[in-house]
Amino acid sequence: MKNYIYNIIKPKLQGDGGEIDFISLENGILTVLLQGECSKCLIVERCLAWIESEILRDTGEKVKIVAQKKKPFFWDKD
Repeated sequence: MKNYIYNIIKPKLQGDGGEIDFISLENGILTVLLQGECSKCLIVERCLAWIESEILRDTGEKVKIVAQKKKPFFWDKD
């Protein structure tokens, strides 16, 4: 799954300024880290559903994606 995220999904998201990293896959729960444009996207749930459907279509594996967002450093308040 890690290779699928990095080789198939990541390049597609990078085309729109997004970034995704694999964290873990346990008991059908795929945890990813979203950065870049993905970290502030208002329709990220639609994208995650799309990724779930791509994984099912290409690998036959049904997963539920849980996303963590890492906001850009300049959003931090001191």
